[in-house]
Amino acid sequence: MTTEPLSTHPIPVRSKPRNLATVVVEHLTARIKSDDLKVGEKLLTESEIMQVYGVSRTVVREAISQLKAAGLVETRHGIGTFVLAPSHHLGMQNSSIITVRDVLDVLEVRISLETEAAWHAATRRTESQVTELRDVLQQMRDTVASGVHSIEADVRFHLLIARATGNQYFVELLGHLGHTLIPRARLNTAQLNHDDPGAYLSRVQHEHEAIFNAILGKDPEAARAAMRTHLSNSWERLRLAQEAIEGAKA
Repeated sequence: MTTEPLSTHPIPVRSKPRNLATVVVEHLTARIKSDDLKVGEKLLTESEIMQVYGVSRTVVREAISQLKAAGLVETRHGIGTFVLAPSHHLGMQNSSIITVRDVLDVLEVRISLETEAAWHAATRRTESQVTELRDVLQQMRDTVASGVHSIEADVRFHLLIARATGNQYFVELLGHLGHTLIPRARLNTAQLNHDDPGAYLSRVQHEHEAIFNAILGKDPEAARAAMRTHLSNSWERLRLAQEAIEGAKA
């Protein structure tokens, strides 16, 4: 099947490197959902996509990884990357995750997945992946210092850990959740708990630092424990918020 050249669909590429993959993903996703790229159709090669979008191979691979995680495409080794039929997409939809109870349930799944992902990441991570994690962590430090927190950076931090496992299924399962990975992307967690936003973000940042340091030190047990502490703390904060909401309704 012949794929229409992507160059006929130019897009504006942002200048910040961390946004380039997102731009490519958004453009290709739009083409898939509009049926411009049809089910079973083969995407252009990495080199061709690099040329069309003017991005690096790393950016292209990140974009393809995100598309795979969303269940939109699959890569057949030695052949190429192909558009999937909707029936192949994962059943859990972000649009169905709305209430505090929904997010608590997702966090229970994440605790099971991400504690093991952190363990594997600590044993398998590469130096380049440590560098990426360090850069994202610094971005998070900078935003917390200004009194806010970057949801995008937080999501990327967790997905980088999944990628450091070397297991594509961790990436696909966690990547599919997208912003649902981060409770406060859906709910104002600090406000629900009547918590001081600055103190809340500082605690979350310390939890991220502990995870990073364990992965940096190649200490899988510490990485697993730090991830469990981080996610369990998130779960407990939300549980208390849920109790408060239910109490108010009683």
